[in-house]
Amino acid sequence: MSIPNLISLGRLLSVPLAVWLILEGELGWAFWLFVASGLSDAIDGFVARAFRSRTALGGYLDPIADKALLVSVYLALGHEGYLPVWLVILVVFRDILIVGGVLLLYTLKEPFAIQPSFMSKINTTMQIVLVALVLSTFGLDLTEPPFDLKWVTAGMMWVVAVTTAWSGLGYIVTGSRLLSRLGGTK
Repeated sequence: MSIPNLISLGRLLSVPLAVWLILEGELGWAFWLFVASGLSDAIDGFVARAFRSRTALGGYLDPIADKALLVSVYLALGHEGYLPVWLVILVVFRDILIVGGVLLLYTLKEPFAIQPSFMSKINTTMQIVLVALVLSTFGLDLTEPPFDLKWVTAGMMWVVAVTTAWSGLGYIVTGSRLLSRLGGTK
């Protein structure tokens, strides 16, 4: 197994630890693990490109590790009351919708390229920023002036809601067009 794939696998295996830390109220440690996971994502991508060690396994393992971490952390933060349940449902539903669409196309044996849209990239960035804000605000005790980040976190929740809905609708439109094109050719 290549070094980038080992790094991605390590990130995937860190997911249960991140969830456990959040559920145990250790948000400071969860924050640092989340930061380390983000750095590992950047490192595995850099190593794969720099040393031309991209693999088919890595093409699947890296996004699976990323999504597993984000979805799991959102669920844990929602469970503990740090994120509103409606936002967790929106974020998780969008990802289920995307995975369901990919599985549908796969079962129809239709070739397709998984390319995240620009809005999806913005959405993922905003989701990561929100998790970092929540974990740092409550885990590093940034709730008192001059470091009170609660108001920034509250605003970021709405940014994530809008970008998640917009991105999800974009995937629905793209998937519907692809499926209608397939329906017309068979």
